[in-house]
Amino acid sequence: MAQEKRNQFVTYNLIMALWIALGLGSYHALIAPQKAAPSPDAETTAQQTVCLASERTASVPPAAVESPNFISAAKKATPAVVHIMAKYEAKVMQRGQGANPLEELFKELFGEKFDLGPREYKTQPSSALGSGVIIDSEGYIVTNNHVVEGADVLEVTLNDNRRYTATIVGTDPDTDLALIKIEAQHLPYLRFGDSDKLQIAEWVLAVGNPFNLTSTVTKGIVSAKARRADLSKIGASIKIESFIQTDAAINKGNSGGALVNMQGELVGINTAIPTPTGAFAGYAFAIPSAIAERVVQDLRKYGNVQRAILGIFIREVDADLATEKKLSRFSGVYIEGFTPHSTAAEAGLKQGDVIVAVNDHPIKNLAQLHEQLARYQPDDKIRVMVDRKGKSCTLSVVLTNAVNKIKLVRTQDTIEGAGATFENTDKATQQKLGITGGVQIKTLKAGKWQEAGIKKGFIITAIDKETVDNLDQLADILNSKQGGILVAGVYPSGTVAYYGLGWGDE
Repeated sequence: MAQEKRNQFVTYNLIMALWIALGLGSYHALIAPQKAAPSPDAETTAQQTVCLASERTASVPPAAVESPNFISAAKKATPAVVHIMAKYEAKVMQRGQGANPLEELFKELFGEKFDLGPREYKTQPSSALGSGVIIDSEGYIVTNNHVVEGADVLEVTLNDNRRYTATIVGTDPDTDLALIKIEAQHLPYLRFGDSDKLQIAEWVLAVGNPFNLTSTVTKGIVSAKARRADLSKIGASIKIESFIQTDAAINKGNSGGALVNMQGELVGINTAIPTPTGAFAGYAFAIPSAIAERVVQDLRKYGNVQRAILGIFIREVDADLATEKKLSRFSGVYIEGFTPHSTAAEAGLKQGDVIVAVNDHPIKNLAQLHEQLARYQPDDKIRVMVDRKGKSCTLSVVLTNAVNKIKLVRTQDTIEGAGATFENTDKATQQKLGITGGVQIKTLKAGKWQEAGIKKGFIITAIDKETVDNLDQLADILNSKQGGILVAGVYPSGTVAYYGLGWGDE
């Protein structure tokens, strides 16, 4: 009996030992398959293990994702963004002359002696705040036209608190841009970036002085490009609208400030905030650097902008127009007609064509067409691709200026056009000839003025009986004329002369 129990005990121990051995072998096979005996699938198993490990490594928890670093871009931008205070002096204003309906009504009620009060009144001194961006180490600053318009004094404060009085180099109300200058050197400045390369949802920074809080940086993304904001509904009068839309916080005082990319390049000039409250409402608009750089170049060189046009009447293509005109597309710019002497018509464009590209840049709406044309000057040649009844057609068009084919090139001191260069007459010449103003022909070469018989030195005092006292008046009058004009003036010798010439076709 004892022997039988010993045999059972030994058997039990052997079974337990065998069970433990089998269990340990299975455990090692699960945690260390690479140590298993070689098999045809061993290499595949190892690769799958590596892939799984890589996937686990790539699946980083959201909290561990590194945030974008805005520090470098902000360090580049903030020293180049300035604070602008536009000061307006007290002025004597006059109440409207002539019949006033309200005054007439009260006179009927209270008699002829009733009067609303003095027709002259004095305004109070005032000021407005904005921002600007230094774009040249010599003190050139770009800002919005509405920041400097009508100001008597422009006070510019740099990021390091140095203060200067600025002068206006030139303005362009159509794009709401202005170029001003301070007398300083070796200033920090921003370089223009390429707004064409901006991508939707790309990070950008807005730098400016909202609510008089200097050197404020806010971040956001590019929400849309080539946005036509229809700012006329909010009181603005900008004619060329092709904005970068961003959700970076922009408020009053940011106008004229910088929109920069992550490399610290200037890609836009902050301009407008559509808002029901007067404060940031979630999105804002900036003028693309592609437009701003072109405008600034003209303002710096000529004092105004040489605007180029196609000479067409247009409508933006949408679903309604596509249905009405039986078009094969739902985007682009539809040509309804042409202005007189249109170079677009001369180049072969036709009524009913849909513009779909300019110099290989796609055109889906009016804003994109405006943006492209704003990059060029009169006399530049561009390629225009149109959809003509479902077929693509590309034509070369020479752009003209906004009024006629005569190109008036303006600098700060002269105007050049149709073969002549004009300058204001000096005080000594005016006193000698007994005139109060006038514009003198400084140089003369082949062109309309020479063909009319006019000689170098001739002083223009009137055109079509409209007085010409200075260069601004000369430009305004010539830009409003088409056809024959009568030019009156005097030579330095005192000889009075009159000339007729054709204007508006060259």
